[in-house]
Amino acid sequence: MRKQRNWERRVEVKKSKRKEEKQRKRLSRNKDINGPQLSKRVMKAITKERLEDARGAGLVLCVDFSMTDHMSHKEMSHLAGQIRRLYGSNKKALRPFHIFLTELKEDSLLYKECVRMNDGFLNYLMDVTDESWFHLFPTEDVIYLTPDANEALERVDEDKVYILGGLVDESIQKKISYKRAKELGVHTVRLPIDEYMVKKSNPKNFHSKILAINQVFEVLLAFCETKDWTTALASGIPPGKGYVVTSLMSSEVGQ
Repeated sequence: MRKQRNWERRVEVKKSKRKEEKQRKRLSRNKDINGPQLSKRVMKAITKERLEDARGAGLVLCVDFSMTDHMSHKEMSHLAGQIRRLYGSNKKALRPFHIFLTELKEDSLLYKECVRMNDGFLNYLMDVTDESWFHLFPTEDVIYLTPDANEALERVDEDKVYILGGLVDESIQKKISYKRAKELGVHTVRLPIDEYMVKKSNPKNFHSKILAINQVFEVLLAFCETKDWTTALASGIPPGKGYVVTSLMSSEVGQ
């Protein structure tokens, strides 16, 4: 049944691809011509339509909350905030993802923090389930993004399911999401930070490739829109991480 659902999803994606492209062009034209004149009610309706369409045939991204037992109450609250920002970014996207929050139980502290901190969380247009992504999708279609993977992500494929580890770890316990993915035998990749960015000197000599889930998602959204990793990484990774895209560093050196 799981494979049948996956096959049906792929067929639906192919059937809807041309329709989505026409819709995006039409919405873009309407925005250019009538953008300032559109009411909040109309914009809200357009956003809702996009998100509903994504749940039927959009790129799939899951946030894996199976590792929350590693986290403190404070870290749970931070993670709830990241979920809110991730959803906010998806709402603004011309081509939003179909978002799954997996292994998020209603009686869990994280779920309660999401309801407490995020206005309208119960009405978010995403799928929230206490099931594991491992039981929802064939493992051969899954790509797990973790900063500890050896292989860099090169492209975003419509027939793949992308997993982010739902984890805020201020104690920096090593390779938690990587070990989780390896235990389940799925393909792991990292964002291509090493390939397109370099360390930039800063007063604290701080450099980190550990990103919040909403920051990783921002990079993915930007890449899907531009098809350019330099642009995506520059827009999604905060300067405070201590990295800058190679082209920007080269221009600074030239100056």
